[in-house]
Amino acid sequence: MSHPLTIALGADHGGFELKQRLLEHLGTLGHTVRDCGTRRAAPVDYPPIAHAVASLVASGACDVGIMVDGAGIGSAMVANKVPGVRAAACYNDALARNSREHNDANVLTLGAGQTGFDAARSIVEIFLSTACTAERHRERVRMIGDIEGRYATGSGRDEEGPLSQEDIARVARRVRQILGEGATQGSARPPIPPDRLAQLIDHTLLRPEATAADIEQLCDEARRHGFYSVCVNPANVRQARALLRGTPVKVCCVVGFPLGAQAPESKALEARRAIREGAQEIDMVINIGALKSGDEALVLRDIRRVVEACQDGRAVSKVILETALLSDAEKVKGCELSMKAGADFVKTSTGFAGGGATVEDVALMSRTVAPRRMGVKASGGIRTYADVLRMVEAGATRVGCSSSVAIMEEALALTTRKD
Repeated sequence: MSHPLTIALGADHGGFELKQRLLEHLGTLGHTVRDCGTRRAAPVDYPPIAHAVASLVASGACDVGIMVDGAGIGSAMVANKVPGVRAAACYNDALARNSREHNDANVLTLGAGQTGFDAARSIVEIFLSTACTAERHRERVRMIGDIEGRYATGSGRDEEGPLSQEDIARVARRVRQILGEGATQGSARPPIPPDRLAQLIDHTLLRPEATAADIEQLCDEARRHGFYSVCVNPANVRQARALLRGTPVKVCCVVGFPLGAQAPESKALEARRAIREGAQEIDMVINIGALKSGDEALVLRDIRRVVEACQDGRAVSKVILETALLSDAEKVKGCELSMKAGADFVKTSTGFAGGGATVEDVALMSRTVAPRRMGVKASGGIRTYADVLRMVEAGATRVGCSSSVAIMEEALALTTRKD
């Protein structure tokens, strides 16, 4: 880890002064630092900041994270709740070296009440320059990942949550079996139980003529069926949030929709307002023309502005590529730029560009973002239970559809059908 890194750095009020000194020191070493706060010494709770640091590491937006609080213990506990994070509280050089060599730790937590700047500087430098190379240690790290996978929800959602990676792999195997046997969707019990199926679905209504009554019906359906979220236009966020208050159903809002041709600043403002009004997830449309023109800097800035708005508002960010308008090389580049910007998901389509999700596109996107463990949302043209199965088989971890109720009814009918 001796090369320049992108580091997520955070602290509560107790660690603020040490964080500021480490921020300056890391800059002199040539590293890029994402400052997650706090930015003043006023009292502040550490869990949201530790979560922000850990999330940047888990998403791949940052290579490692450093979090400072009074003792370092609480922040380690928070960070280790985030799938993919291995946080270690270190108080001396030996622990820093061990945490990297033996455990491949990717988040370091420090206790400002236990460790002065000189000691912290040495701990940080050892942590950043040490790697886990011995195969026996790497095998143990893989075991940690396997144990984590048994409990992962796949999205940070409390309680049931969407399918875990283990669930998705099991579903994919069952779908391959069904397809290999040439069976129809009605010849076997569905490989995704209805309650888990519902947690894959963003129940969507983005028609320009949608009325307040339509939004009320959408939210009622989402509440009854237990969908993961409703996906609505910005003007409908406040109503949807009010209707769903007290339920686990989230509100997702589209921005830059449906063309993506707005300025990055406009999309960021749109996202921030939607989050203030109750959106917990943001699906943004990239600047498609810029991507096709090869203007990677503009596309990256376009995505990053919205991602930063989401991170500030503790919202999930999804990047709509509009795959029907892109070549395979452009789809891959869009995924790579989304990863670089720190987004949580890539998404296929708006449904307004003459094409929707395809198995081939979902598979391509899934392969591309797999190293960063990003989600893949398939959207556009998904109308049947079999469509959902095909998308999950290809690698989708979320689906967006307006035919959600019909899909659920189909799955429920298959579940109750006798063998």
